[in-house]
Amino acid sequence: MHTLARDFMTGDPACCRPHTTLDQVAKMMVQYDCGEIPVLDATDRPIGVVTDRDIVCRVVAEGKNPMAYPAETCMSESVVSVAGHAPVADVISTMEYHQVRRVPVVDDKGCCIGIISQADVASVAQKKQLAELVCEVSRDTKGAK
Repeated sequence: MHTLARDFMTGDPACCRPHTTLDQVAKMMVQYDCGEIPVLDATDRPIGVVTDRDIVCRVVAEGKNPMAYPAETCMSESVVSVAGHAPVADVISTMEYHQVRRVPVVDDKGCCIGIISQADVASVAQKKQLAELVCEVSRDTKGAK
């Protein structure tokens, strides 16, 4: 039996809308013990993600008040997602290629149905696959040409 994304994702993840204030997004991260919140449009399709790092680096570090800014001001807009029927190997390769630690899972209509983190991958991947994922996601690309 092949393990699919929907088999090891965290279902029904905490999500927000573009207008949700960043302090509310941060409170959701604490409440749900997560580091990324998908930002959904009115049809529940991911249009961005906000990470704890996004809030710190793009708002707090610049001296801005998170209560005064909505998620859309600091979200990463190029959303990388995987289909619920994607095999674990495809999930890993997607995360490696895009160097992301978490990835939303979408259904056939593109609606967010879950999220997969490196910890979720650890529960189903072979040790070698997991080691490669951690190395690739953490690889420094700033000096690459």
